[in-house]
This record gives sequence, C-alpha cells and structure tokens, in this order.
Amino acid sequence: MPIILVRNWPTLALRGLLAIAFGLLLLVWPAVSLTALVLLFGLFAILDGGIALMAGLQTPARVQGRWMLLLGGVLGLAVGCLALGWPRLTALALLYLIAFRAIIIGLAEVFTAAGLLRELADAWLLALVGLLSIAFGTVLVLAPATGLLALIWVIGAYALVIGVALMATAALVREHVSSMLTT
Repeated sequence: MPIILVRNWPTLALRGLLAIAFGLLLLVWPAVSLTALVLLFGLFAILDGGIALMAGLQTPARVQGRWMLLLGGVLGLAVGCLALGWPRLTALALLYLIAFRAIIIGLAEVFTAAGLLRELADAWLLALVGLLSIAFGTVLVLAPATGLLALIWVIGAYALVIGVALMATAALVREHVSSMLTT
C-alpha cells in the first residue's frame, strides 16, 4: 500500500468530517443568503485546503502522489481566500468557483486512485469520489442558470456524499493498515 495513504488516513477522515458538516449545514439551512454561503464555502475550502497542504508537506518528497495533496491544498486555500476576500460574489462567480474546485480535486482523486488500484482493491472508492466531483463540477458549468438557491441542496448533498465516501476510504485504509500490522 502506498505510504501516502498509510500516513494520511486520518487526513481523509478529517476532510470527510468537514465535508459532512458543511453538507449538513447547507441541507439544514437552505435559505442561507448568498453572502453567508460564500463565507461558509470559503471557510470550508480554506480548512480543507489547509489540511491537504499540511498532509502534503508532512509527506516525504519521494512519495508518489504528494504533489496532488499539495496542489489540492494550494487550490483550496486560494479559492477559499478569494471567496472570503470577495464575499459579494455573484451567484455565477460562486458557481464557477465551486465547479472549478470540484473538477480539479476530482481529477487529482481519480489519478491517485488509478495509481493505487494495483495495491489496494478498494481504491475504486476514491476513484468514485473523484468521478462524482468531476461530474458535479461539469454539471455546474453546463447549467449555471439553475439558480443558486436550488443548488444549495445539490451542494449540500454533494458535500455529504463526498464526506461519507472519504470517511469510508479512511476506514478501509486504517483497517488494511491494522491488518498488515497484526499479521
């Protein structure tokens, strides 16, 4: 199993919890204003990006996949800072920020999963997370006139599903690591 997953399964779990909290907040509070949504998304992106960046910086440079953590972390921080620094974003700009982030992160997750399939049969779950992210981002780009209020439910559900998938992946990796240590 790649050392990047062994070392960073708690990071996956933490990112999953963060996504679940963000998704539940949007589903429970669907009438959130645009400014509040921008601020919530900005905080989520900064926290998620910071966690990914820290994990990437703590991973040795020789470990395959490190650059994807670093890229995802920098992207999350940049998008989050942009959202917090410009809270009066239009609905369309917010939509494109979310779509751009989802597509880039999704591509990184698919590439990471593809490299892991030889060593970890359950890497398909990370690939599924990536494909869902890509599909979600693509739908947002192709149908921007759907309306932000309607998208709040989609964004909340997406964050919830991604969070659960990340938590499940972390649990599978942890279980795999534990079984390797006991044998």
